[in-house]
Amino acid sequence: MTSPADLLASLRFRYATKQFDPSRKIPADAWEVLEQSLLLSPSSCGPQPWKFLVVNSPELRESLRAASWGQSQVTDASHFVVFLTRTDFSDADLDRWMECLAAAQGSTVESLSGYRSMITGLVTTMLPDQISAWNANQSYIALGQFMASAATLGIDTCPMEGLSPLAYDEILGLADTGYRTVFACAAGYRAATDKYAEMPKARFPLAEVIEHR
Repeated sequence: MTSPADLLASLRFRYATKQFDPSRKIPADAWEVLEQSLLLSPSSCGPQPWKFLVVNSPELRESLRAASWGQSQVTDASHFVVFLTRTDFSDADLDRWMECLAAAQGSTVESLSGYRSMITGLVTTMLPDQISAWNANQSYIALGQFMASAATLGIDTCPMEGLSPLAYDEILGLADTGYRTVFACAAGYRAATDKYAEMPKARFPLAEVIEHR
């Protein structure tokens, strides 16, 4: 396991990289681990209402850059991930999750009926827009895990909300798929010219943001 000191060093290493070195690529074995970090991300109640679209096509990435205020991270980073979320949460989605959970636990779907009812009770209290927002919020959990995992491996990231989700949806052909764009994250290695790499982190004092009661 990573030591406390190593974890803290990784978190201090991380910053929102503004300039990536386009000549440096993330090794295949490291990228496989980062994909696993996305797969293993927790979600509220467990249904994982998301999809992570790794965009490899240079042509697509150029189009997405134009829909991201021209930010170079989209095309210069080794890898580029678009975080998608479900637009709704249907009975079919819940059935699929119950089947997945039962298989993982070596149990039956019937034995999970109480858990299923609990999730159904939660979802039925929400309006469609609230369900969509709830789904999207889960994606931020996955983003945090992805960035922390990358930092542990010495890989740089840049979370990106500075984009047009609707334009992304059109470029990526998401109409009628049941998914929509929430945000994206570039991953790779910082360029030597990125002045932000050496800037100190500005954080409020620990005693001000963490309370013990």
